[in-house]
Amino acid sequence: MPAAPNDLRPFAALDDVDRAILTELAADGRLPNNALAQRVGVAPSTCLARTRALREAGAIRGFHADVDPAAVGLPLQALVSVRLTAHERAAVDAFRARSARLPGVVSVFHVAGAEDYVLHVRAASGDALRDFVLDHLAVDPAVQHTQTSLIFEQVRGAG
Repeated sequence: MPAAPNDLRPFAALDDVDRAILTELAADGRLPNNALAQRVGVAPSTCLARTRALREAGAIRGFHADVDPAAVGLPLQALVSVRLTAHERAAVDAFRARSARLPGVVSVFHVAGAEDYVLHVRAASGDALRDFVLDHLAVDPAVQHTQTSLIFEQVRGAG
């Protein structure tokens, strides 16, 4: 059985150098290998091998550019809370898989509390956001209830 998301066991063997590599890459994913190696105090060849191993182990899940959503025509952001009708493992897993593939979905969060999921969504307009909720969530038999909160401003944290 694969490890559950946020399961620390696969990463128990990471040492201080691995964690330093992860910390540096989290701060700047475009850091060249030579600079990364210098910052963490290892040879470039060692750093490259460790970075590849961290990627293969799933500790590095990917690299991305932090693009302003307005620059790609999606200036409106929202958090859409979703309460499911059923909570069997298969239904929950199926909703998670479906929702991650929906247009405009940036992130899917499985949360504790009154709601089951929170979807971070980007849209071109209020009408497009309404259409997203109506066309993809309101018609989904797995969805009992939704609540949409507009995001006025997003500031990326240091963590």
